[in-house]
Amino acid sequence: MLNILVSNDDGADAPGIIALAETLQNEHQVTVVAPHKNRSGSSSALTLDRPIRSSVLDNGFYSVTGTPCDCVHLGSHRLMQSPPDIVIAGINRGANLGDDVLYSGTVAAAMEGRSMGYPAIAVSLAGEKCNHYDSAAQIMLNMLNHLTDFNLKSDIILNVNVPDLPAENIKGFKLTRLGCRHRADTIVPAEDPRGTPVYWIGPPSEPQDIGEGTDFDAIEQGYVSITPLVIDFTAYQSFNSVKEWMSKL
Repeated sequence: MLNILVSNDDGADAPGIIALAETLQNEHQVTVVAPHKNRSGSSSALTLDRPIRSSVLDNGFYSVTGTPCDCVHLGSHRLMQSPPDIVIAGINRGANLGDDVLYSGTVAAAMEGRSMGYPAIAVSLAGEKCNHYDSAAQIMLNMLNHLTDFNLKSDIILNVNVPDLPAENIKGFKLTRLGCRHRADTIVPAEDPRGTPVYWIGPPSEPQDIGEGTDFDAIEQGYVSITPLVIDFTAYQSFNSVKEWMSKL
């Protein structure tokens, strides 16, 4: 039995985190610590300008007035009776494919867990309607039950995207790389009731790199996409060119 910390960026009352927790707690010890409201797009932000408050919901989930990364910190350091064996973030409403991982609070929660020394997985349901959280929850349970067969290295997390399909229609698993999206203008202008201009960040742009081997391609074909993400952002392959340039400074 694993001691699991579960968080997300959709909020403590989101259907994805409820489905995940209810499925995992049949076989594991689960503590849910999640934001009190939707914090999608918060990436790795921490709350530093005000105190963080925590309350317990009727179902035992901890609801926190902070970001997903706040939740991982608070959950692992204060709210759990013992440190987690693994941090799982999700199930996110909608995909986290390609460039999405830079902005996703769900992926950031997993990265924060990994940075604190815990194995970590981010899981998202890739679809517009998101009708099949049960499929993603069962896939996560299956993955956890085989975790002893795979030692998650200290510098990676697994970014898992599950097609929004009934479990019997999912074709299997694919090891993937991140694709990418077009660089599009996603700013949506509007006006408030007083006529003052306001702006909304619009939906993600359309995929650009969706070739064979990408996470986009796997989802399109009906497979679960598993992408290992490296936390170390250092571009080692550029060392020689940067060193040559520095020699001229």
